[in-house]
Amino acid sequence: MGGGGRGCGCGCGEMGIAKAWRYSTFSAKLALEQQHQLKHVCWRSQKRPISWSFLCGLMLFILGLISLFTGHVASDLEWYSQRLVKPSLYSKLGGGRRASINIWKSESSKFYHGCSKKGHHFAPSGGLNQQRTGITDAVVVARILNATLVVPELDHNSFWKDDSDFVNIFDVDWFISVLAKDVTIIKRVPDKFMRSMEKPPYTMRVPRKSTPEYYLDQVLPILLRRHVVQLTKFDYRLANNIDDELQKLRCRVNYHALRFTKPIQELGQKLVMRMRNMTNRYIAVHLRFEPDMLAFSGCYYGGGEKERYELGEIRKRWATLPDLSPEGERKRGKCPLTPYEVGLMLRALGFGNETYLYVASGEIYGGEETLRPLRELFPNFYTKEMLASEELKSFLPYSSRLAAIDYIVSDESDVFITNNNGNMAKILAGRSMRYMGHKRTIRPNAKKLSALFMARSKMDWDTFSRKVRTYQRGFMGDPDEMRPGRGEFHEFPYSCVCKKRFKFPYDESNDDEQGTLVSRAYTGSESEWENRSPNGLQSLKESREDDQ
Repeated sequence: MGGGGRGCGCGCGEMGIAKAWRYSTFSAKLALEQQHQLKHVCWRSQKRPISWSFLCGLMLFILGLISLFTGHVASDLEWYSQRLVKPSLYSKLGGGRRASINIWKSESSKFYHGCSKKGHHFAPSGGLNQQRTGITDAVVVARILNATLVVPELDHNSFWKDDSDFVNIFDVDWFISVLAKDVTIIKRVPDKFMRSMEKPPYTMRVPRKSTPEYYLDQVLPILLRRHVVQLTKFDYRLANNIDDELQKLRCRVNYHALRFTKPIQELGQKLVMRMRNMTNRYIAVHLRFEPDMLAFSGCYYGGGEKERYELGEIRKRWATLPDLSPEGERKRGKCPLTPYEVGLMLRALGFGNETYLYVASGEIYGGEETLRPLRELFPNFYTKEMLASEELKSFLPYSSRLAAIDYIVSDESDVFITNNNGNMAKILAGRSMRYMGHKRTIRPNAKKLSALFMARSKMDWDTFSRKVRTYQRGFMGDPDEMRPGRGEFHEFPYSCVCKKRFKFPYDESNDDEQGTLVSRAYTGSESEWENRSPNGLQSLKESREDDQ
């Protein structure tokens, strides 16, 4: 990385203090307003037995009091109020009953949209999607340090043994041009500059999830002194929660600047078109069931001594892994679902056997024998090898390029599901399923489902499917499933997802208050919106005014 000035770091710090002061003041005002409103709620509830609404109000009142002393608690107050007060608002619109899940589409997705606009050497490690997060964070760190970024070098020594470079996977010229206003990026350190250096570039590895302050305190002085610094093993080396403007830069890198090369893009789109020629919509299943994945998990899948020996030998590659209880890991929800379990879950959710599946995977442990139950449940089963056997030959030696093709076809799917919430699943969930439109992203509630699968033989199909649907509520990719600040940012890019203002077709006014109220209060089905009368919205507004 080329040295830059420190003015940005100081300026950003001052801005952060001012922002924190303003936000703390706002939080206190918000808490006082909440207390004032809740007095009315509590007064009305005295004439009848304690209700759920009263308990919700009491919780909000307590949060309001706490926020007077701790500003960060009030920052989540609106989230809590939306989640807890929703049922009473819906009931006033006539939508009090619990609606069934639309398995193909999140009905509330129309209220949200992506919004991210506004020289370092790095060596990201791991597979394609792990490297992708490393590249994204490398750009952000260069911005923090006000430094020039050298196009990152990819790790060639990981488990995947792929010698692809950045230029073989991503469009490097596009990458540089898209980010030109954020960070200066060069393809390599000029030879003249390298010859003028008294010492070779300084190499260092920073701790995982380091804060921006760590980079300013520990890395910047070395950069200013040595002029070029190489940061190695750069995967998850930047903190998850950082300033919103830096989070938006993460989104611009990950969702706009990292475009695959033309050969990868063309073949990926060919596979998408071949799927679309067979069906109007399809599910992409990211199936992590490779031998190394299973060995690392420490789980057992019923393969007897043969499985225990084979996975045990692979597990020896990681000397630092602790001894794990397979039964304990399964109860904790840490074991990837088997292909058969994925199929059972999809059928229980309501996807029929006519549904088309695109299965994105590497080597499946057990091969065709393991996949057969899933194929029987969903005969319209396709992989990249089935859709492009000849065209795929030149990509076969390169696992990262094969993963890129799977990424494209999965990104274009109507529903995305994973059997294990790994790097690709998180990035795709963040990009295509949230940032680009909140398409269905089904994450297995593994902790609950594992016990259910083990008891499958003791219940009929209707009971089993009903329990699956119940357990999967909150794991279907709806916009409000995760509170801002929780989870990995690459999976839940909350700083880059904004609410749309929604207005009824028959509303001729320009009442912004109305649009905001509706977008925050309602997550029902589109058909219910269409059946609403103007009086329904008016009664909602009047009831809200009464509460105030």
